[in-house]
Amino acid sequence: MEEYVVLVDREDNELGLMEKQQAHVAGLLHRAFSVFIFNSKGELMLQQRAATKYHSPTLWTNTCCSHPRENESYKNAAHRRLMEEMGFDCDLSYKFHFIYKASLDNGLTEHELDHVFIGTYDGEPELNPSEVMAYRWVEMDDLKKDIQKNSQNYTAWFKIIFDQYISHIEA
Repeated sequence: MEEYVVLVDREDNELGLMEKQQAHVAGLLHRAFSVFIFNSKGELMLQQRAATKYHSPTLWTNTCCSHPRENESYKNAAHRRLMEEMGFDCDLSYKFHFIYKASLDNGLTEHELDHVFIGTYDGEPELNPSEVMAYRWVEMDDLKKDIQKNSQNYTAWFKIIFDQYISHIEA
């Protein structure tokens, strides 16, 4: 089944739909969301992308991220993908949004209007093996140091989103 993304302008006005991989080849701005799930100790749940993903396989990234479907709200999409990728759902709170552009492997470009949500969960995820190969909880200061030391182990977009997240919570 082909997946489509919602193309938008910088003010989030819809411009149309495009097949997901085609939009990433063309580097066109589209809607996206990112989810950061923390446990009660304040640790962030990271996922390691499945080895079979068509870009950025085996790299570590935020708990969940994807694209809303046509006529789907950002928040509903975040809940849907959290269940599809990580096998659980929880309350999510909107934090902020921003636009970024990042080059990926295979000649692809992420150019996204990204809405960032956070939630709290203390259970064990039930990973979808076609999406996620592993997960781990990490303390934020340790993560910041590891991204600086081992940048190649993390997705291009996560490094950008993590910096944005830190700047928003420290503001």
